[in-house]
Amino acid sequence: MYIKRKLEDVIKANLFQGKVVVVYGARQVGKTTLVRKIAGEIAEAYGYLNCDELDVLSRLQNAETSEALRQIIGSQKLVIIDEAQRVKNIGLKLKLMIDNFPGTQIIATGSSSFDLANEINEPLTGRSFEFWLFPLRLDELFNSDESLEAQRKLDTILVYGLYPDVYTLESDEQKAQRIKYLASNYLYKDILKFNNIKNSETVLKLLQALALQVGSEVSYNELASMVGVSKKTVADYVELLEKAFIIFRLSPYSGNLRKAIGKLRKIYFLDLGIRNAVINNFNPLQIRDDVGRLWENFVISEKYKQQLGLGFRTNYYFWRTYDKQEVDLVEDKGGKLQGWEIKWSGKDKRAPRAWMSYKDASWKTINRDNYLEELTGKRGE
Repeated sequence: MYIKRKLEDVIKANLFQGKVVVVYGARQVGKTTLVRKIAGEIAEAYGYLNCDELDVLSRLQNAETSEALRQIIGSQKLVIIDEAQRVKNIGLKLKLMIDNFPGTQIIATGSSSFDLANEINEPLTGRSFEFWLFPLRLDELFNSDESLEAQRKLDTILVYGLYPDVYTLESDEQKAQRIKYLASNYLYKDILKFNNIKNSETVLKLLQALALQVGSEVSYNELASMVGVSKKTVADYVELLEKAFIIFRLSPYSGNLRKAIGKLRKIYFLDLGIRNAVINNFNPLQIRDDVGRLWENFVISEKYKQQLGLGFRTNYYFWRTYDKQEVDLVEDKGGKLQGWEIKWSGKDKRAPRAWMSYKDASWKTINRDNYLEELTGKRGE
């Protein structure tokens, strides 16, 4: 079953403008399905080069001239280069293609931004459009007349996440098996390939520590002590995990308010299924003690996926003062501040007094009654 992604129309609108289209995203989020669907609608025949296949990888790596590249891509109107980060000097090769074959649209995908972004940034300056594809988004699944269905699926989403292959499975047992397989056989392995990381146990321990601290301020010193490595190693691994599209960071917002903290950060998972697989906890919400953390991670990750996925650079933060006034999520749009309180249960709080002292600051609560409207822009019934 194909679920239309919001990125589909955005990519289509940026084709055949003399630039390489680059789509980043973790493995199994649907990059190949997306770009092949787009290509099939644009061109009756298109080229597809899968760099996971050794013969394709070898041919591309050995192609040093534009003529050699022409022999590979042929005269196709559109060519997909899947898992392009595997190709050495891929940035220079893409530059040769776009400069010498301006009538051919190249779409490159990468399952991590480790090497691909570094490889293409300089050679393709001014020659590329870059997009990010994440696990499914709430506004890709539900319309305004489907609020009841969204409520029915919510518990499952908070436990098993929104990877397409997981979400479309029928039983909870199948979902648990699939997300564990994805975590161990794709995501971890991609991380271990880079920077000579050989200790998978350290990566797993760090992920487990981060999973248990979702929603809390994270200290690299404390993480280093828990995992048994240096603070620098923790910082390096967190950066790698972020570039592998497993986690993302929120920094604190201060805005020159003297009482606001300014050093620690919060770390969330892009997909809750991966988070729960890391700690091997697929218990139903009714018997969990981390529902509030799951809900906070879900809401913030949905906001994050929406903004970054479509290329918008809204700045997100959290906010807390030394006297424990808090805002779970801060959205900074050109100096106008939107504060969000994220509540699974209990009464909504009033805006913190210190928060409202900021100029142009506003305040909203996201709870189970209004989340569909707030996260999709559609009012639930």
